[in-house]
Amino acid sequence: MHYHKPDYTLIITILALTIFGLIMLSSASVVMSYQMFGHNYYYFLRQLLLGGILGFLGFFIVSKIDYHRWKKFALTLLIITLTLLVLVLIPQFNLEYGGAKRWIHIGPLTMQPTEMAKLTFLLYLASWLDKRRKGISNFQTSFVPFIALLGLIGFLIILQPDIGTLTIIALSAITVYFIAGAHFPYLISLLVSGVILFLILVKIAPYRMARFTIFLNPEIDPQGIGYQINQALLAIGSGGLFGSGLGKSLQKYNYLPEASGDSIFAIIAEELGFIRVLILIALFTILAYKGFQIAKSAPDLFGKLVVSGIISWIILQALINIAAMVGLIPLTGVPLPFVSYGGTALLFTLLGVGIVVNVSRQTR
Repeated sequence: MHYHKPDYTLIITILALTIFGLIMLSSASVVMSYQMFGHNYYYFLRQLLLGGILGFLGFFIVSKIDYHRWKKFALTLLIITLTLLVLVLIPQFNLEYGGAKRWIHIGPLTMQPTEMAKLTFLLYLASWLDKRRKGISNFQTSFVPFIALLGLIGFLIILQPDIGTLTIIALSAITVYFIAGAHFPYLISLLVSGVILFLILVKIAPYRMARFTIFLNPEIDPQGIGYQINQALLAIGSGGLFGSGLGKSLQKYNYLPEASGDSIFAIIAEELGFIRVLILIALFTILAYKGFQIAKSAPDLFGKLVVSGIISWIILQALINIAAMVGLIPLTGVPLPFVSYGGTALLFTLLGVGIVVNVSRQTR
């Protein structure tokens, strides 16, 4: 395989997003850090060590590994991921927060297996579709197994529950399936089935139904279920064009829930303002453009599917997070890639884009 220089624009964009995320997290998490641990930068330091430093070490290593090697380990990685998703449901291993069981705790360390699933499932799916490229249009050998694979991982994620992450995994998987050459009627049936499943999940869970109701009418119960979205909109609106200044957010003082997690975009808008928020959106846009450009020029179908899946996952997640914060869709609990607090999320995001960088070294 012929190697050449990697896409440096992509690498600079990844570095800029990560540094930007760490800076904003240090500001958004300062109040909660002090209240919980008596230290202003507890969450920032954990993110820096477990997500940033470890993540960039993994990024550097993975970017040097020929991406074709992941074919050999794709099934093993998926089995490990499925095992961890099962362990999340066992009380001796899980860590419950806000009624959800999404974390595994081993001593002082915690991890979120669904973040690992975003990457390992895409690697396996790309490998599986690459092997079946000639029969991709066959209903029995392609469509039915695809539904079974997606259904298996989806079932384990629903039990946590984590519908936001399931949505991202499902949409990125369907994107990969489409690029592999799936019949258009298959894709339509998948999307329709997904909408029906989503509506059922909303209907059977009161808190999801409440979020949907608030989305339709934000004025209902502003001190209850509508509190987070109303405070987020207040933070975004108060930022204006140029913001209140880095570190000068008022909403992070226990007004806006999940200020360092799902709601961090609102804090960014409050402190930096609309003009500088556009810079963040521009960075995600560059990541999408360069990523899909690399996918288009990938030397084989496996590379094209892997890159398309990873970039789709990151961009879809960013879009869903930002759209929820500005009230375009119901709140989903989806974090902002590279920015929201979560060492596991940052680690596997950096590993994913590390694979993309390796493909960029082998493009035609």
